[in-house]
Amino acid sequence: MARGGWAVLGQRLEIRQGQGLVITPQLQQAIKLLQLSNLELEAFVEAELERNPLLQREDAEPGEANDALPEAVEASDRTEMSFEDGRSADAADAVDARADDVYGDAAPGERTSDRMSDEAQPGLSDWSRAGSGGGAPDGEGREQPDTREATLWEHLQAQASQAGLSAADHAIALTLIDMVDEGGYLRGDLAEVADRLGVEPARVEAVLTVCHGFEPTGVMARSVPECLELQLAERNRFDPAMAVLLDNLDLLAKRDLAGLRRLCGVDAEDMAEMISELKALTPRPGAGFGGEPAQTVIPDVHVRPDPAGGWKVELNSDTLPRLIMDKRYHGVVASGARTDTEKTFVADCAAQASWLVKSLDQRAKTILKVASEIVRQQDAFLAFGVEFLRPLTLKTVADAIEMHESTVSRVTSNKYVSTPRGVFELKFFFTAAIQSSDGGALHSAEAVRHRIRSMIDGEGRDGDVLSDDRIVELLKEAGIDIARRTVAKYREALRIPSSVQRKRMLQTG
Repeated sequence: MARGGWAVLGQRLEIRQGQGLVITPQLQQAIKLLQLSNLELEAFVEAELERNPLLQREDAEPGEANDALPEAVEASDRTEMSFEDGRSADAADAVDARADDVYGDAAPGERTSDRMSDEAQPGLSDWSRAGSGGGAPDGEGREQPDTREATLWEHLQAQASQAGLSAADHAIALTLIDMVDEGGYLRGDLAEVADRLGVEPARVEAVLTVCHGFEPTGVMARSVPECLELQLAERNRFDPAMAVLLDNLDLLAKRDLAGLRRLCGVDAEDMAEMISELKALTPRPGAGFGGEPAQTVIPDVHVRPDPAGGWKVELNSDTLPRLIMDKRYHGVVASGARTDTEKTFVADCAAQASWLVKSLDQRAKTILKVASEIVRQQDAFLAFGVEFLRPLTLKTVADAIEMHESTVSRVTSNKYVSTPRGVFELKFFFTAAIQSSDGGALHSAEAVRHRIRSMIDGEGRDGDVLSDDRIVELLKEAGIDIARRTVAKYREALRIPSSVQRKRMLQTG
């Protein structure tokens, strides 16, 4: 309404109702707990035990803890799932579906804690800084970027993902990378790897040959002579005389130069030059990378054959912190508190202890639930070997267990599973998938990249050069539905020039 051309301004109070997710400090902390490795979690729990007098480990004999603390809360009382004939048990039976939605996976209308204020849960410590997964989240729950230096293993894994390997060969490469020590050397028996993964030793050797092309040069060698040989070959300086020298490094260590000259068939000047070339090489190619020293992997989950058929999935109880809140002691100190400061401190400790026990319990159940679904999806790999590793995405697992994809991503980070075929990180079982054009089985991205490389490698035989559009057509004829821009992305990742550049190379070559 207006009077004399002027608008009338006023204030009024309105109440509106709507749905939305507010990321509380509790949710931030629970999310951080979920993505910690078992070693990081143990360090965090130790710090909380020192800080909170109401927390203690449940180290007593069975029955003794309950007698002393009748109101104790125990975490993770159900730690097993079974699969019969490749089918999963009902998730609602295996994992308590009524457990509180700590990670915010339920629908907004089902949540009861989205809008709990900081004052409603006082005394929460800054768990967001626990572990090495990044800095503290800001007011909107976003995590600060990870600025730490990449480790050698991360560097090698990134190269393996871009090497154009098939899904099976990529899995073999990841297994070999896990066997690399801090110096960059491969420690382990290839025959044993082949037996575990259900492939021929020659195939493992072939994948290792591909890995020997990774940077830094010389990485994943099995000995010092092989490491130096790879570096010399890159410099085009590996000849028969140098091969003999590498086979007799013990004589070089003894300074038996006369014996080396006789074996290599060179004079003193050539020998001095060869030794100078060796000194310019790097005997420990992995030493230039950051990160913590390699530690023995302790699996979070065990997978064993079930006598009744299928697979049994169990949490590793050794990696589960078993904490209780001493409610009897809480009653004693609460009744003895006199000042407001003392009462606030006791209330803070009680709130944090209760939330920590609850979060650890939900963390264990979530890990079990995700690992069990992965086993269900990849049971053919466990039974028959790496060739039967299925294309699998985080979204597939998340949809199957009705969780958010980000929750599944956090669960599979820094978590390991022990299987009859070895110990693997949970992320090992995820490979990108490409839809089939006929609605059939999915194709792994690694396998498609390998097929593209094979097509282009065969171009020179008939003089024809395949454009990206033609490659798309050929892949669709083979039942692979892929976009042209995806073909271009894969080709560039494989460091293959465009069709125009390849045509010029054929004409000039």
